[in-house]
Amino acid sequence: MHNTSRFQSNQPVVVDVVVANSGAISSTIEANGSIVANEYAELHPEISGRITYLNVPEGTLIQQGTVIARINDADLQAQLQKSKVVLDLYQKTEERDHKLLDINGINQADYDLALNNVNSTKADMAFTQAQIDKTVIRAPFTGIIGLRQVSIGAYVTSANVIATIQQLDKIKVDFTIPEQYGAAIKKGGVVDVQIDASANTHRKAVIVAYEPQITPTSRNLRVRAVLEEGKGHPGAFAKVYLNTATDKQAILVPTNAIIPNDKNNQVILVKDGKASFVDVQTGVRESNNVEISKGLNPGDTVVVTGVLFARPDAPLKIRGVKTLEQLAAQN
Repeated sequence: MHNTSRFQSNQPVVVDVVVANSGAISSTIEANGSIVANEYAELHPEISGRITYLNVPEGTLIQQGTVIARINDADLQAQLQKSKVVLDLYQKTEERDHKLLDINGINQADYDLALNNVNSTKADMAFTQAQIDKTVIRAPFTGIIGLRQVSIGAYVTSANVIATIQQLDKIKVDFTIPEQYGAAIKKGGVVDVQIDASANTHRKAVIVAYEPQITPTSRNLRVRAVLEEGKGHPGAFAKVYLNTATDKQAILVPTNAIIPNDKNNQVILVKDGKASFVDVQTGVRESNNVEISKGLNPGDTVVVTGVLFARPDAPLKIRGVKTLEQLAAQN
């Protein structure tokens, strides 16, 4: 109520201002990313059955091809042995019929039937052997195996996860950037990555790939880079700093001078001692300032404090002229 009466009585609002000048703006943008393992796999059984062997040394490095688990294959082994006995009989029959065929002791059709029995049994054995091979779960690559998710003797299906395995010798960073910075993304380009915010240390990463399609919902481009030093926990948050171009000159104003609304951002200018609201277009944002790409001219007087109390064409009283450095030091 007090503020309203002040406005109604046409009391000038006391404000601080900055004079819009063209200055250097950083071309480095920040992007959010995630640490990704070089290779990652969930180890599932290919067939259902009871686990008869389990070898999951949690958190240790295992070599490619190491047997992780075995599923009970007694029925398949028995079927394979039965097929071997049948094959032996069919092969003897085929050998005997082949000799008879050579002396015209049997016709071709009888021999073809004996040969077909041999080939059909070999095919059955190959299928059974393939099923037996599926009962053995091996490490698909050399990597760190995760936590064991099942116990020996458990009945599992292809939906069950036995464990996970990750290759951590190369750590990747996936991050997204707005589409307008897509021109700055080039294979082989270098970005700075900060994984541990408390440590405040940056590491280099080399861009290896990016999605050719812009994400329709967010209008962002997904990029992947490989850390030069392969250390990090997959899934961890990472801050990525990308240099989009050489530093350029632009008009900067403090972030708190911007008035956002549904259609356009606005700033308040002091013209003839009164508040003048103008629409502006913003560009690159820094920690304390934002680029004004359209709507301001060098020399314009921009209100930076008392923004919430100013009204269009209301009188303003300038308390002081600030610099961007002074305002940044106050924050």
